[in-house]
Amino acid sequence: MAMNPLTDDELLALIHDLESDRAERKQTWKGDAPEKGRQAVCAFANDLPNHGMPGVLFVGVKDDGAPMGPEFEVTDALLLTLADIKTDGKITPPPTMTVAKRMLLGREVAVVTVWPADAPPVRLDGRIWIRTGPRRGQASAQDERVLNEKRRYRDQSFDTHPVGGSSLDDLSRSYFESEYLPQAVARDVLEVNGRSYEERLASLGMIASVDDPTPTVVGLLTLGKSPRTWVPAAYVQFLRIRGTEWGDPVADESEIDGNLDTMLRRLDDKLKATLAVSVDFTSGSTTEVRAAAYPLSALQQLVRNAVMHRTYEGTNAPVRIYWFDDRIEIANPGGPYGSVTQENFGRPGASDYRNPVLAGVLKNMGFVQRFGFGIAEARRSMAKNGNPPPEFQVEQTNVMATLRLSMPGEVS
Repeated sequence: MAMNPLTDDELLALIHDLESDRAERKQTWKGDAPEKGRQAVCAFANDLPNHGMPGVLFVGVKDDGAPMGPEFEVTDALLLTLADIKTDGKITPPPTMTVAKRMLLGREVAVVTVWPADAPPVRLDGRIWIRTGPRRGQASAQDERVLNEKRRYRDQSFDTHPVGGSSLDDLSRSYFESEYLPQAVARDVLEVNGRSYEERLASLGMIASVDDPTPTVVGLLTLGKSPRTWVPAAYVQFLRIRGTEWGDPVADESEIDGNLDTMLRRLDDKLKATLAVSVDFTSGSTTEVRAAAYPLSALQQLVRNAVMHRTYEGTNAPVRIYWFDDRIEIANPGGPYGSVTQENFGRPGASDYRNPVLAGVLKNMGFVQRFGFGIAEARRSMAKNGNPPPEFQVEQTNVMATLRLSMPGEVS
């Protein structure tokens, strides 16, 4: 879907149509406006009426469609706060939206434009919000079923494709109900939720639909008893190489797999165990100064980014971590995607999601705190630790991040 900005005439028509389910008006961004505004963004992304067109949140417009007075100003701080709706991780999968200051009705108005999601249903803090006419509310079981069918028949992301030959028996029901479901769906919704096992799986993108309970790629990655049986690339290859060149001795070689939760926890353990600590006795002092060769946070961010953004389609290649004496290389199959290009890769605000439902899963599990901030956090923690900035080699079908040592003489 083309993300073309709406014209002034289109925006004015939405402002004045008080019964429209594609418009929400807020006078300011104070009080309960941020919460109600996020509910509107979630509802626009779900697009239950199936308009196939963007919904708009207006800030600086009264309920009757009249503009606020001169006391209301669209500041850069307000625009940044509104843009944060996309990245703060409250809405999963992350919405496709833009934020802009527009001059409408003779006044400045903040305009948040939200496009229908490719992989509905979309949740805000574990709740599905929808709109029918001017009413905004939480989705019923039937509403969820409609949203699931929209995902099924849309040109969907590969992570929501069903995996032929697999069945419900390949998913761990106990893990889903005791571990994942409470993380993904708000507790009060679960308590009043009379939905079946299959309906809950479908609503979270884990199976194709209630009528076709074939596990999806993300379902097998998240809940699979043996994900690699069905998604051969679902593992991370780890090599600890004694030296600085290919061909130097390999001190540790591991293939780390399992469902996403197991795999990423095992990876954390491997990174912590391998992380070298350099010891320096300061001149004339008995004080021992211990400094990590690499910040754990940078390693975690880049490895999790690789698992989230890699392609799982048409490849058996894993994410690869090659730990040399002087550097660490993290390579993932799958180059830039969507609005991210080789030119803007890594720039603040340049983010897109090859696997939007998988991104939401990692957020629900706590492995991702915010969307689009992994590289920024890696740069920040590397600088704080005294390391050179991360380097990125971005190709059409592969991205490799290189972290270089902060000090000579690593020991591990």
